[in-house]
Amino acid sequence: MSDSFSVFLGALPEVCSRDARRMVLTADADGRCEVFTWDAATRTARQVTDRPGGTVHCAVDADAYVWWFDEDADGRGHWWFQPFGGGCRLPGLPGAPAGLARGLAVTADGTVAAALATPDGVTRLLMGRRGRVPHQVLRVLGEGRLGGITPEGDLVALTTVSDGDATVTVVTPTGRVVAVLPPPDGPPPDGPAPDASPWRAAGPRPGGRWWCRGFSPRPGRSELLLVHERADRYQLATWTPRRGLVTHAWCAFDTEITARWYPDTDEVLVRQERHGRSLLHQVSLRARTRRVVTTPAGSLLDAAPRPGGGLHYLWTDTAHPPVLRATDGVALPAHGPSPRVPGRHTELWTPTPEGSIHTLLSLPRSAGLPEGAAAGTGAVPAPAVFLVHGGPADHDRDAYDATVHSLVASGYAVARVNYRGSTGYGPRWRRAVEAGVGHPQVDDLAAVRADLVRRGLVDDRATALWGVSWGAYLVLLALGTRPELWQAGVAVKPVADWVTAHRTTTPALRALDVRWFGGTPDEVPERYARSSPLTFAAKVTAPLLVVGADKDVKCPPEQIRTYLRALAAAGVAHEQMWLDTGHDGYDGAAHVAVLRRSLAFLRTHLPAPAPPTPSRPPARPGGPRPR
Repeated sequence: MSDSFSVFLGALPEVCSRDARRMVLTADADGRCEVFTWDAATRTARQVTDRPGGTVHCAVDADAYVWWFDEDADGRGHWWFQPFGGGCRLPGLPGAPAGLARGLAVTADGTVAAALATPDGVTRLLMGRRGRVPHQVLRVLGEGRLGGITPEGDLVALTTVSDGDATVTVVTPTGRVVAVLPPPDGPPPDGPAPDASPWRAAGPRPGGRWWCRGFSPRPGRSELLLVHERADRYQLATWTPRRGLVTHAWCAFDTEITARWYPDTDEVLVRQERHGRSLLHQVSLRARTRRVVTTPAGSLLDAAPRPGGGLHYLWTDTAHPPVLRATDGVALPAHGPSPRVPGRHTELWTPTPEGSIHTLLSLPRSAGLPEGAAAGTGAVPAPAVFLVHGGPADHDRDAYDATVHSLVASGYAVARVNYRGSTGYGPRWRRAVEAGVGHPQVDDLAAVRADLVRRGLVDDRATALWGVSWGAYLVLLALGTRPELWQAGVAVKPVADWVTAHRTTTPALRALDVRWFGGTPDEVPERYARSSPLTFAAKVTAPLLVVGADKDVKCPPEQIRTYLRALAAAGVAHEQMWLDTGHDGYDGAAHVAVLRRSLAFLRTHLPAPAPPTPSRPPARPGGPRPR
């Protein structure tokens, strides 16, 4: 097979710990995400899976067995494995119940830990040997995820989320609970008392949220890495059975971070998301030092340290599709031809009383800035599409987006606004999503639109909104509450009716709704009504395309149909499109179908100048963002 293919879903290849030349990754296979092996020594690839719905989850263990999750249309399935070079596929954990994949880890001796979410609303932590019947170690109600396993397989971490707060439970293979993090009483700001026990440490309970980042891969350490969110910063923390929980307050970051251990030292690689771009930091927790690791400006979709101090990362910016890079000379899969995204790409900040709003702006060659001009000087206003990101705990990055590519090639300016609630701008900015759900974000979109019009960058008579999931919810709310601003809208898998959505979505999202609104729809009906697009459906004046998914459990179809009936009753011009998928599908054909339908809709209702060189929409899929 060719050594040139498209990496899928923004993840690096998984590397075999005993032979770093053997890797497993997901990549594009005729519009589907499938699992491939990559042999860096021979520079050859092999396609492992070929499933109608694609394959998302994969891993490789120390013995170079390739693992993948074979799931049904509802996402439930089982783990399988086969030798790196091919051969018979075998069940990884025979006898395990079917469930949603919530993490897999395999130690060097073949001990397997896996978390599965089963239909009864329970997350089960299973352990066993590769290819043998596992036993249940832990059973928790609600959403859980495997946090890691020690190299010896004697400790396993499971993260559970309840009402927005995460708890990490550390257990032995027999199910004995060793620690719950954060403990009932936590450590002082920078370390435990000398006599602190593994279960309880001196000092007040540390507030904020926690993320589990895995056990050290070095044998004998039994050291768990965590990220701790405080009121205005993020910092690293570690836990060991001997010292308990230690927070490293000296190593703080002002925006979101993730972290992972170096494989052969006690250092940590921290990836920071800041103002739409990525930074890397190499941190020594022992020496209390940190330094910035130089990488090109843009976004790092993934980054991992390798043995010997090497670094592999997946880099992109708005103008360039993702590429794999290595600093240690290891041959990573090459990419096929990937033309540069047309147009010019810049950024601007819009001052508001609530803080400055950051926008990534892409302008077509047929309009916008003259060559070499600064933003706002001598610009020709362009019809503009505001791409509204989902989440809301997410942000738009200086990264390739097939939708941006298609819109700019079609002659539209594209504005990606990191409104209040977005990540990458600090905890306070992100938490602003809970004040009057939806309305602060609509206010931010309107403020940026006014700024772009004032600067002469976009046409005041030709602006549209396009969003997926939470972004689609904001599209509907903005069209109903600020109808005079927008001339068209595209909403893909939206929340359209908060009350029906609350009653028909998942338990985890219902709990999130209660936290945001301060109660259920029965307890605080006026709050749900004030934030629901259904309340304002009759006020929509712009033509609207609504895309729903029949198997969507996050933004269920029933509440979309309620909204569509309200549009029809009010005589609002709209179109609808339905997909036979769930919310988080990775079906490339469905993605391209939505992209083409949406572009055709915009060409009808928001004509753009013909681009100098027409470009067909990229067929490369990109899954919808989560709600």
